[in-house]
Amino acid sequence: MFHRICEKFTRLLAAWVVLAGVAAYFFPCAFIVCRFGMEWFFALTMLGIGMILDRENFKPLVTQPRLVFLGSLAQFAIMPAAGYLVARVLQLPPELALGVILTGAVPGAMASNVLSYLARADVAYSIGLTTASTFLSPILTPLLTYVFAGTYFHVPFWPMFLSILKMVILPLFLGMWFRHIFRARIEKFAAVFPALSTIFIAFICGLVVALNKDYLAGASLVVFAAVFLHNALGLSLGYGAAVLYRFDTKRRRTLSLEVGMQNAGLGAVLALKHFSDQAALPNALFATWCIVTASILAEIWSRREAGRPSQTAASG
Repeated sequence: MFHRICEKFTRLLAAWVVLAGVAAYFFPCAFIVCRFGMEWFFALTMLGIGMILDRENFKPLVTQPRLVFLGSLAQFAIMPAAGYLVARVLQLPPELALGVILTGAVPGAMASNVLSYLARADVAYSIGLTTASTFLSPILTPLLTYVFAGTYFHVPFWPMFLSILKMVILPLFLGMWFRHIFRARIEKFAAVFPALSTIFIAFICGLVVALNKDYLAGASLVVFAAVFLHNALGLSLGYGAAVLYRFDTKRRRTLSLEVGMQNAGLGAVLALKHFSDQAALPNALFATWCIVTASILAEIWSRREAGRPSQTAASG
């Protein structure tokens, strides 16, 4: 019963992020006062994720290295370039342009694994892609931000590299170590960790809204347009890349979700730490919107699959 409640709570991430955003808009001080702890909150998120990973999650990296490489290539090629394109087409102000590009440069969202399961896609492949992009992020996230956003702002490569190591890689390994040492005890409470991660991500997005309360009224439409276009490009071009790779239907859906969903919570924290409050705004909005669109796609694909239970389609 307890595990089911935690799982349902985690799946409602988009709803909690929206509620946190509304609360932050009307009561910004309640969030801003906790800004000092945002890096710790995100590190705890990754610690919790590490505690639910095991050796099985790393199998695709060993058994399907080519597929993981192609998927990671698509993710880190499509999303930063798409963010740059959206920023240019919409002629975004420098802070928002940087934020959109940073959204594209971060690794895939852990929530994509759950959505891949709901979409009846290749869950093992999804986990492999998310894991690979997460471990590549200390180098690729600051590098791609520098390449595409260097014309807007000075991009501090090494400080960003160290931030990702401290907030993502080290807590992830620490969580995995805890699971290895205290496996039997942690198994009993495994569902708690994704639920806590949900709370921390919702808080981070709420903090961004609180910091941008006065800025939101004038910039909201163009920010929403940028987030909508960026996410749509990620989902469609991710699927298109999988078609070019000649993947089967399940892997096409997986790559679409993986490319279209970003760890925008990390992007928000990096923006707040190394750039500006406004640069964090596209990341906070993307964190919510990508889950909404992915959930809709997962429902459509799941129903389509249920309508033909005996068939294994070759294309979606």
